[in-house]
Amino acid sequence: MRILLVEDTADVGEGIVARLERMGHAVEWERGGEDAAARIALQSYDLLILDVMLPPPDGLALLRQARERGLRTPVLMLTARSEVAERVGALDLGADDYLTKPFDFLELEARVRALLRRHSGGATNRLSLGDIEIDLEGRGVQVAGQPVELTARELALLEILVARQGRIAAKEQIVDRLFGLDSAAGSNAVEQYVARLRRKIAASASEIRTLRGLGYQLVAR
Repeated sequence: MRILLVEDTADVGEGIVARLERMGHAVEWERGGEDAAARIALQSYDLLILDVMLPPPDGLALLRQARERGLRTPVLMLTARSEVAERVGALDLGADDYLTKPFDFLELEARVRALLRRHSGGATNRLSLGDIEIDLEGRGVQVAGQPVELTARELALLEILVARQGRIAAKEQIVDRLFGLDSAAGSNAVEQYVARLRRKIAASASEIRTLRGLGYQLVAR
């Protein structure tokens, strides 16, 4: 999934980016509110993680702007302050969840999984299509009942295809989800990952189809 992190504290931002990328997400990181606002206006994301205390506009102002524009992307707020009034204010502005610093990265991962799952309409920690099953929490994959080892980006690609349930995933969307706006990776990199994933799920009764000029879809044979 594609995530925008807006956090001006370097060590906190570095830690969050490392954990989210390890989960297989494409993460873009901004330190200030003005540059973040420009990204939010131009790009689409699966999740926004906003620190409250930022160079202006701050996290609450970014949240207000996003919701006033009708943006429905889930938002996780971060803050070093624990006042109830601030948490309530953020939730009233349209935040989906709130995490107070310092926090455990395992809790951050769990909240990210929950928000992405809720936004995609899922109610469990599992995604499945045919005989392919993904454990979103444990980051494990089974194909025809057998475990399969995937890299973080291979797993992210499989999640995209499984979540679409046979619908086409455009190559441009996959590039954005896997690598993010800050990466120089292009369509050739996607083709390489698709080829690797095809080999690793070869035992499945489903297959990844290439639709020239359109993208990819995972369908039952």
